[in-house]
Amino acid sequence: MDQESLSKLKTALHFVWNSGDYETVARTLEPGAAAFFDRLAVGPGDRILDVACGTGQIALPAARAGAKVTGLDLSENNIEKANALVHAGGLEVKLDAGDVEDMPYKDETFDLTVSLIGAMFAPRPERAAAEMLRVTRPGGRLVMGNWADGGFIASFFAALAKYAPMPDIPSPLLWGDEATVRDRFAKGVASLALSRHPYRIEYGTPVPETVEHYFNDFGPSMVAVADLDPDDREDLREDLEALFTRHNIGTADAVVIEAELLDVVAVRA
Repeated sequence: MDQESLSKLKTALHFVWNSGDYETVARTLEPGAAAFFDRLAVGPGDRILDVACGTGQIALPAARAGAKVTGLDLSENNIEKANALVHAGGLEVKLDAGDVEDMPYKDETFDLTVSLIGAMFAPRPERAAAEMLRVTRPGGRLVMGNWADGGFIASFFAALAKYAPMPDIPSPLLWGDEATVRDRFAKGVASLALSRHPYRIEYGTPVPETVEHYFNDFGPSMVAVADLDPDDREDLREDLEALFTRHNIGTADAVVIEAELLDVVAVRA
């Protein structure tokens, strides 16, 4: 990809992730995020970088656990909302707006570099992986929680792609494919462990309101539907309602989805 094309792509992605209200989305993701955080085994004094931190799902509990936390996100909107939550909780977290593919941190700065369903959306996965390893100290951990290939999340994005073209980049869901992940971390790591875990998403709304939430609050789906004609928009709505109905393990009035996460734990060589 030439520099001009990359610049245009970055501008478009910046717009996507600054759209909507990710804090609202994050609240539905809290049950699965809490389980992922527990698996991190964060300790007091750990120097942690939360990459693509959103509104602080990992950064905030890490700070509560006594870690020295830095959060980085492409979206200034997310950083602003995360800062508000940090201040409301009386916590200390350094939050920066920035790009995982070009992070403003020195080599070997962090004991733990972590990204929950965030860095997987970077357009150049090899570059993102190299940057995350670069800022992790030797013997430190790089941990990613990525949507696993197949299942509900893959079907959700496939439904969007049926009606709206996706960026011409490697699919983010390849970060949920074990063979691909092993290729991307073939060098620079002392060990690599992969494991799959359920990821609970609790919406607390019926199916129609749940789909409307994605149309109104989640940047990628908001942008995807913005230019659709009314018929395509309605067809997409029906497809998504059918998808949520099939996967709902909650009640008719409060949708609950159990997606699947691939945990990636790489120890830097």
